[in-house]
Amino acid sequence: MKNIRNFSIIAHIDHGKSTFADRLIEICGGLSSREMTSQVLDSMILERERGITIKAQSVSLKYKSINNNIYKLNFIDTPGHVDFSYEVSRSLSACEGALLLIDASQGIEAQTVSNCNTAITMGLKVLPVINKIDLFNINIEKIKHDIQEITGINSKNFLQCSAKTGLGVKKIIENIVKYIPYPTGSIKKKLQALIIDSWFDNYLGVIALVCVKNGQIIKGMRIIILNTKKKYYIEKIGIFTPKKKNLDKLKCGDVGWIVLGIKNITEIPVGATITSYIKPSNKILIGFKKSIPKVFAGLFPVVSDEYTLFNKALKKLSLNDSSLFLEPENSEVLGYGYRCGFLGLLHMEIVQQRLLNEYNINIITTMPTVKYEIKTKDNKILYIDNPSKFPNFNFIKEIREPILKCKIFSPIKYIGKIIKLCISKNGIQKNIIYHKNNVILIYEIPMIGIIINFFDKLKSITKGYGSLDYNFLKFKTADLVCITILINKKCIDALTTITYKSKIYSYSRILIEKLKILIPRQQFNITIQAAIGKKIISSTNIKQLRKNVIAKCYGGDVSRKKKLIQKQKEGKKRMKNIGNIKLPSSIFLDMLKITK
Repeated sequence: MKNIRNFSIIAHIDHGKSTFADRLIEICGGLSSREMTSQVLDSMILERERGITIKAQSVSLKYKSINNNIYKLNFIDTPGHVDFSYEVSRSLSACEGALLLIDASQGIEAQTVSNCNTAITMGLKVLPVINKIDLFNINIEKIKHDIQEITGINSKNFLQCSAKTGLGVKKIIENIVKYIPYPTGSIKKKLQALIIDSWFDNYLGVIALVCVKNGQIIKGMRIIILNTKKKYYIEKIGIFTPKKKNLDKLKCGDVGWIVLGIKNITEIPVGATITSYIKPSNKILIGFKKSIPKVFAGLFPVVSDEYTLFNKALKKLSLNDSSLFLEPENSEVLGYGYRCGFLGLLHMEIVQQRLLNEYNINIITTMPTVKYEIKTKDNKILYIDNPSKFPNFNFIKEIREPILKCKIFSPIKYIGKIIKLCISKNGIQKNIIYHKNNVILIYEIPMIGIIINFFDKLKSITKGYGSLDYNFLKFKTADLVCITILINKKCIDALTTITYKSKIYSYSRILIEKLKILIPRQQFNITIQAAIGKKIISSTNIKQLRKNVIAKCYGGDVSRKKKLIQKQKEGKKRMKNIGNIKLPSSIFLDMLKITK
């Protein structure tokens, strides 16, 4: 037990976590030089393509210290984007310590501070590490001072390295074994193991990643999941080195995988406690907060005939992504699909990209929205994440929108532009904290304002130096209305949206003018209308395409020409009555770019 170290890396996106993990595996001999590649722990193709970590990955390594002691290092590489902070909290629950990795060229970021505070709250030993010290024009002393001021960690304890070249990495490993405490459990106590992740394997079924807090898990033993009271047999046990390695047992302090011979991933809830069936423990381990979807959107296959394939693909994908929420949905315009809940817009983008890359399915995504709290006139509370399912406004007493508490980190010179951006998103300023050349702005901003273009705009106005961290705060009463779009008096449910009452005329005008550009002209007039209930608030027309039916007439009586034009007019009238407008899938993608 004294020679086991469980630790994680917490950092902002693109600060070098995966590169540091590569050097760690290389030094500890987890893979031979021939087997080593960049981003070893990033198993998804998408992770390698985009250079980001999406899923937390674990690896067990053996390290021989300068004192010739052999240590077992259980290391978990975590994502850095704010959308995947849930993955980070799960990883930290299995650790006793964490490396706080900071890019020497970028400095401390909002997500770094948030994850650092989470680790400190959970009682973990945090070791600050300044990475990328091989770069030119960096000010190490300034970075140290900023981190000490913001996090309160003494700058004397800071470590430095270059994960790319390997400089200083061995010293960091020595500090890990020296300062991060070993697990406090006992092998003699009753079995208690925390499920920190689970995924589906085509050959083995569901695989669960567990951290053994007390006792031991032995191959073939019968276990019970305390949270569900379900009983299983342990079929296989192992660890990642990072290659999958089979073992006969996992002892107290170990982080490894188990196979229970089941195919339904919902039977093994992440955060649940495993104990022995023969000598059970009655105490459920304190896990972590469950992931709550923040952004909701409808996903539909572009080709409706591909629905069966799309259905299977999305369900398979959800087996490896426990934070993805699914609910069947039927749209009059788009056909059958799913209403999906995501952790953020990046998470939504990743799901779409995986469906295209792994299953070759093109997807139409409806406008993203958030979950609203509605109080009806008979005092019932409803939670609606689909604007087309909003109850009639005559029955609504109050609509409450979700509010986020946002921390924005930036160099002080961009403060004016950031405040202007927050005001445009209906933000309320709560505090401004100055740290010499940097500033922290604390705002309360409606969630819908954050999920649509906020992060991209923040990065743009701060030239990449601004960063954002947010947490759900509360539901707050807001003056909101539901706008429906009618095309030739037919409601297009996929384009229904929620906006503020003060913006209904300007926003509805933007919507219909955008649709006027996007919808191709037909053989008949098309009327586009925006409505609130039965009241039309904006309207426009797309003029019909007109074939010149009198082009073949040369000379002769004018009555013949009039007769042909009248015949065409009557034909177009009949066509309008039975005409089916085909909306191109690109419309829904382009409508996502409209800012409320």
